[in-house]
Amino acid sequence: MLQKVHQTDSERYANCIAVSKRIRWEIDKDVFKGRSFDFNKKFLPDGLSKVQDLDFMTDSDKKLLSQIQGRTYANVFGLVERFICAKIMEVSSDYMFGDQVALEGLVRFSDEELKHQEMFRRIDSMIGQHMPAGYHFQPNPNEVASVVLEKSTWAVLALTCHIELFTQAHYKQSIEPDELLSDLYKDIFLFHWKEESQHAIMDEMEWIKEDKKLTESERNHAVQDMIDLVVAVDGILQVQSKSDSEYFFQICSDNYDEQQRQVIEAKLLQAYRWQYIISGVQEPRFMKILGGMINQQQEATIQQALATLM
Repeated sequence: MLQKVHQTDSERYANCIAVSKRIRWEIDKDVFKGRSFDFNKKFLPDGLSKVQDLDFMTDSDKKLLSQIQGRTYANVFGLVERFICAKIMEVSSDYMFGDQVALEGLVRFSDEELKHQEMFRRIDSMIGQHMPAGYHFQPNPNEVASVVLEKSTWAVLALTCHIELFTQAHYKQSIEPDELLSDLYKDIFLFHWKEESQHAIMDEMEWIKEDKKLTESERNHAVQDMIDLVVAVDGILQVQSKSDSEYFFQICSDNYDEQQRQVIEAKLLQAYRWQYIISGVQEPRFMKILGGMINQQQEATIQQALATLM
């Protein structure tokens, strides 16, 4: 009978480095390749945008709403990767004079996150050249990063792991299977998924390593920090969904009455909460990692905090 082999963290980092080298891609040469976005197609799939629930909308308006959400989707990733990169650079210092394999893995992680930020900035600019004026991405990435990084490392790594795992779920479950998306938009998240798959492994290791340092009292504080971060994310989503709704109505001002406008606005917030909070919370791998760290009381506290969003 074959016995299961348990790899050391150093071996897992080495595997991440090997994969990173093998799949390494460049923005222009491998992803954009001189292409533009196809505005005759959707950007974000129905499984994420939830536009299929708005049966009173025309197909054209559903497509537009998916494109607005797709622009925000790229901007949100550019936003979160600002603080993710900063935190990974910080934790990598623990290995400066120690495990050089782990150090290389985290340095590559940071380098790839910087590349992703550049790609998402360019996506917003490229989409903005073809969509009507008036779109605004409300949160400032540096200001958000400053607030996030004030929280405990455990909480920031928890949020990071949550993001990187739902990124993979979004691509495999919704983006990859949808054949009606803009080819360029779909390819962007294919290449993003390839590197994020390794980031999630390294973030999980660092989160578990950080957890082992904590006393029960410190973990209680860290759990509250994580809840505070999720609440802060929801605040951002409420502001951005309102802004995106207003932008949509600016373009389609005569198509909907007041009641329909309220339904669209509520659906957009629901979609954003699904995209950035709920889909991650329900991701089995995330719940398994988190469940291995917290006690029943801490779990109940988290569930109570999430109840209003679920």
